[in-house]
Amino acid sequence: MSDPALRSVRAWPFEEAAKLADRLAAARKTEALLETGYGPSGLPHIGTFGEVARTTWVRRAFEAMTGLPTRLIAFSDDMDGLRKVPDNVPNKELLARHLGQPLTRIPDPFGTHPSFGAHNNARLRAFLDAFGFEYEFASSTDYYASGRFDAALLRMLSLHEEVRQVILPTLGAERRATYSPFLPIHPRTGIVMQVPVEETRPEAGTIVWTDPETGERFETPVTGGACKAQWKADWALRWYALGVDYEMSGKDLIDSVRLSSAICRVLGGEPPVTFTYELFNDENGQKISKSKGNGLTIEQWLEYGPPESLAHFMFGSPGSAKRLHKEVIPRAVDDWMAGMEKLRTERDPANPAWHIHGGVAPNEKLPPISYATLLNLAGIANTDDPARLWAFIRKYYPDAAPEHEPMLDRLVRNACAYWRDWVAPKRHFRPATPEEAVAMRELVRLLRERRAEFDALPAGPEREAAIQNAVYDAGRREPFAVVNKKDGSLGVGRAWFQALYEVLLGKSEGPRFGGTVAIMGVDETCALIETALAREAAPA
Repeated sequence: MSDPALRSVRAWPFEEAAKLADRLAAARKTEALLETGYGPSGLPHIGTFGEVARTTWVRRAFEAMTGLPTRLIAFSDDMDGLRKVPDNVPNKELLARHLGQPLTRIPDPFGTHPSFGAHNNARLRAFLDAFGFEYEFASSTDYYASGRFDAALLRMLSLHEEVRQVILPTLGAERRATYSPFLPIHPRTGIVMQVPVEETRPEAGTIVWTDPETGERFETPVTGGACKAQWKADWALRWYALGVDYEMSGKDLIDSVRLSSAICRVLGGEPPVTFTYELFNDENGQKISKSKGNGLTIEQWLEYGPPESLAHFMFGSPGSAKRLHKEVIPRAVDDWMAGMEKLRTERDPANPAWHIHGGVAPNEKLPPISYATLLNLAGIANTDDPARLWAFIRKYYPDAAPEHEPMLDRLVRNACAYWRDWVAPKRHFRPATPEEAVAMRELVRLLRERRAEFDALPAGPEREAAIQNAVYDAGRREPFAVVNKKDGSLGVGRAWFQALYEVLLGKSEGPRFGGTVAIMGVDETCALIETALAREAAPA
């Protein structure tokens, strides 16, 4: 079924899906082919996840909008020559002996697959499968060797000079003199040769070139895997040969998209709808670099948060730069859970959770406690032991247990790991000022005075709100009180909550304090405050 009304949804996957639908209508196609590319000289990473996830969301939006079938190809450029030995592999000497050869002709340094390319392709597929992506895997080596690209390669050979003219203006004088879209595979060494093409023979389907080391001249077919295309020509060749309708790429490939699109048109094809996403920066706004190690790996994210939270982080504004670092994880987790809860009552296609979960919220019971509150509990209990956090949780929710709350149990383990690695090492407690101490003693008094009132309320938002009101009441004094401009009532400024966090938890902010008190318990919270106030008071 199709729903054309989805064109009006204010969410970027539907905006992209509308462009894709217009392309198919103009071409009178009844199936959309989306593609995502992968260079298998390294292992899959967080950017790989982002590109496939985002393309999948466009795919699903298109299907919902048009009712037309789609395919997603995950294309591995495994025929590329190995330029350098990666740092994170064993048997580096083995790879060093095969520099320049296609990845699928190089022995696997791990000893588990027929080639290094096959090993990394297997890692890619396992990576994509682990996240439940639906895709068709495609190998550049297989497509070239099987003849899938032969017709397109012969077409490019017949238009050799026209293709060259697209690229030549972007090259320096020396490179312009030797550039060809074809890279022959040396028949003896197996190396992908970067050599001038001295002659093209379209009638024979061959190119002529000379080995610069031996002076030997070769005539090589452009078909059957004996040649591959240079990068930008290769991308265009793929679009033309397969009829790709949609592809995303990073900001660093803007020029490549432009040139590959031009080559695709030279060949007689229409380039796909393309979308450029911004790259990630670190917490200081600097470009993430593997050599600097200033990024966040997908393994790190998954230790501290579920994969759906990473998807939620990836969803928002892909055309804008994002700062990818550990501090974004807690909010991403809680925002994902909030979106999932909303999806259960309102199937709003503008909700990121709609895209992450295929339009239907999972049947699994949602956690009643936020990730940020779990971090608070770990800090108060001074523990990274999930069992200790569960002890507090069961006091508040007596029927809760890890075996009955798998999603909450997963978050408890994530929060313990995050607290251990990132929060605990940076905690800095300070003593309360005299004014803060007065307000905190008042909070202890109010919590104990109203305890029966709290206990009479059911566990959950109602009790937490009542406790939060006590927190407000304790802070309605100098220097924390502020006058509400709307109605003149007395409110509480941010400084009060900052003081609670800095004195009691050793950090400057966190979720609503009432929720933490509710789960921790009144007695435990009062004891925490009294212990903190026993420290030497800071000067006013």
